Order: sequence, then structure tokens, then C-alpha cells
Amino acid sequence: MAGAAGLVALAATGASAASSTPGQAPGPAPAVARPALKLVAGSINVTLDNVQDYGVDLDLGTHVVAGNAPIEVRANRASYASPVVATQFVNGKAARQLPKGLVKDFSGLGKFLHVTVTNSAGKKVLEKDQSLCLNGDGSRTRPDAPATSPYPDGCSANPFTQGAVWGLQTGWSSRTYDNDADPVQLPVGKYKAVVTVGKAYRDFFKIGANDAAVTLNVTVQKSQDCVRGCFGGKKAAKKSIAPKPNAARPTGKQSVPNGPKPDLRPVPAWGIQAVPGDAGTPDANKDFLQFSATVWNAGPSPLVLDGFRRQGKDLMDAYQYFYDGKGRQVGYHNTGTLEWDGRPGHNHWHFTDFARYSLLNSKQSEVVRSQKEAFCLAATDSIDYTVKNANWHPENTDLHTACGDHSSLSVREVLDVGSGDTYVQTLPGQSFDITNLPNGTYFVQVTANPEHRLFESNTKNNVALRKVVLGGTPHHRTVQVPPVGVISAP
Repeated sequence: MAGAAGLVALAATGASAASSTPGQAPGPAPAVARPALKLVAGSINVTLDNVQDYGVDLDLGTHVVAGNAPIEVRANRASYASPVVATQFVNGKAARQLPKGLVKDFSGLGKFLHVTVTNSAGKKVLEKDQSLCLNGDGSRTRPDAPATSPYPDGCSANPFTQGAVWGLQTGWSSRTYDNDADPVQLPVGKYKAVVTVGKAYRDFFKIGANDAAVTLNVTVQKSQDCVRGCFGGKKAAKKSIAPKPNAARPTGKQSVPNGPKPDLRPVPAWGIQAVPGDAGTPDANKDFLQFSATVWNAGPSPLVLDGFRRQGKDLMDAYQYFYDGKGRQVGYHNTGTLEWDGRPGHNHWHFTDFARYSLLNSKQSEVVRSQKEAFCLAATDSIDYTVKNANWHPENTDLHTACGDHSSLSVREVLDVGSGDTYVQTLPGQSFDITNLPNGTYFVQVTANPEHRLFESNTKNNVALRKVVLGGTPHHRTVQVPPVGVISAP
């Protein structure tokens, strides 16, 4: 893994050439002086689409570029009640904290850019700040830059992320546009946009004035044939490569050796909403409490499961594999089964008893249990990439490619260290039937590894609760979701 470096004087000013005498080969050429970070524009002329009933995605085509050393920032929160603390790392070691207030969540460097837009008459019509994800879309910008970047892809959107690693490889760029940003309202016309790096970041990274601002000519045109979400700004889903299972069932004596194991931890439920059943279905007269749930692996070892199909059946025997500190496989053990789930929204193989969802009353006794107890394991969310042995580039990040299809004879499902497996509230089984429940206080309980079928380093942190307050009337139920510490996401 490439180490991060700070604002080293040599990198900023360039090294002098080595001396030489007649008859000797000359020393190395002097390094080119480059700023630690530079704001650049792909083009000074930018055309944006104004989509009816939507607006304009303010993607101005600007990028930040790292100079002669990588830029690395790690962000953590000590608990859900604690603020996020961001620290620059140099050569793999903590160097200095970013000023308080710059980073408030895990979406990136807050208010990194300031954008001012004026119309053809010189009147200011828009002014806004933009955050920066150093792990954004990018590539190397010069031939001497490293061919690959060690840093993760993207910045986390999970509300209960606890630690993140953001980085920009030497000579690499990161597009500054936030794919999740709300559209702006700009009528068709000609504009001038000035994009500037915020003063706090200019001071921290020592970015000179000439490297911290760009001026762009912007044309906003009416979109002729596009509707919301069909054009450039919104990021397409990343193709995921499913890790391959062993060629055959393991043989020999089963064993669970001492040594590193995964540590499965749930985060509090989120994305919670009360909804009526779908019209025209058997659930039309019911009410449901929907939710999203995430179970993550705090490590220090990945959770690796292979499933091998029983001939002619929609069932596989599951085996958990164990690894030593050097990543060598040192044992395995049968740990249950995987079953085929052909429902819409799934259509893949699920490991049984990976998690359990329960709705508890105010006395924390179970009143409803979700029907969902089987899961396809994939690294869908980064939860804490600062833990020991976190894998910043997990292979299986998409359920549709990680968990096989109906013809599969075997599958490998992996939950890598630092990543979580999230099931969103719109999927089948991600709800409680609250039709006959009175209004009042309840708790959504998420339990990881409820039957202890999986072998872990710690099973004392396998339960997470989220308080909810039900209200309303039949088919118009409401839910209030109090914050967890400083995290207010419902």
C-alpha cells in the first residue's frame, strides 16, 4: 500500500540536480515543483442541461490533482455521540488534525469548494459550497504518476459509518462534482462561474492563489430529450467481480483454529418509515414498518463462506474458512446452509441465520419478528476502513454478482474487514407488520449471527437497538425516529 505524505518542503520546491564532473554521467534531473493540491478545469467552456421539473446538475468539470506526494486523510468518530475527527496521514502515520468543523460527516471534506455564478449582466445568481470526496472519480494525470491508487472508491453514504480513509494518489485527479448533490435552478442562458478552494483548506494544504481557483464560461441549454437521472452526473453502478469458491468441498478433519476471526457487528436500523400495504395485493389492508439494516465485519479477519449445492436441490452446504495472520487458510468448519431465494429483488443464494430482525415493545420484549433470516453476503457499504486489516478494495460489492444464480453449483460469499452488508427497506422481508400494534414506543432490534452458527472473535456486540415511536391511524401510520447520539438519520 502506498504511504501518504504531507506537505514536504522537498516535494513542494523540487530537488536540486546531483553534481557531476567531466567523464561522469550527469545526476538525476531536478524534480518538477508542484503544489500539494491544485484545482484544474477540464475545459473553461462548460455546457449544462436544464431539465424540465428537475433543474441543472452543477457539474462544472473541475478536478483536484495531487502533486509530488499523495494526500491522505482518515476520519473517525469515537462513538455515535462523538463528532467526526479528520487527520492527515503522512507515510502511514497520523501527522496533524484538520481544523474542527471542516469535516462533519463521512461524505468527504466539507465546504471544500465555493462556487459563484453570475449572469451575462454581471449579477450574482447563485452561490454555494461543495464538498469534496478525495476518493471520487479520477485517474492519473501525468505519465510518471503511479499506475494504480491504493485508496478506496467513493465516500460512504451509510449514516452509521464510523471510520473512513480518503486519499489522492501522487499525480492523480479526483473529480470535484458530488453525484448526490441536489440540482440547482439556472435558466437557459450564458453565465460565468468562479470555483475557489475554501480558505481553510488553502491554508491547511498551502495552496497558492493561482492553484486554488478557476473561472469558467457556462452555457445552460434546454434539455431536448432527457429526463431526470438519464444524463451524465449520476454515477452508474460499479461492476463487481464475485470471488470464486473452492473447486470442491473441503476434505479432512474440520477444525476451528486459534487465531484471527471476523467480528460481526450490527449498526442501528435506519431508513425507517411507516407505509401501507400495496394496493391490489393481499397486504392492501395492512400497515408496515420498513427499515434498512447493516451488519459489518470489524475484523481482523474476513468472513469467507463457500456453499456447495446438494444435487438437485435448492440448498447448499456452507463452510466457513479461517486464515492466519499472513492470510493463509488454516482451517474450515461446516456452518449451516445456503438456500435459493427466487423472490423479486433477490434471485440469489442466501446464507441462513446471518441476522435477525425483531420489533420490541417499550419493555424490550419481542412483539413482531421479521420473516427475513437469510442473507446474501456482500461488501455493500464501507463502515470503518481504519480498523486493522481493513480491505479498501473488496471484490464483491454488489449482491447481483456476488451471490450466484439458480444454476450455480457453488458460490463464495465474503464480508471483508471494514465493510458492511446492507439490506435496504424496499426489499422483501425488510419490514414488520404493525397493523394490529397500538401506538407507542418500540425498538427495532438487529441481531448478527443470532444462532452463533458463524465463528467470531467476539459475540458480545451482536445486538443493536433503534428506538421508534408509532403514531397515526390505520393506513396513515406515522413513525418518529429519535437520533442516536449526533446521528439524526431516521
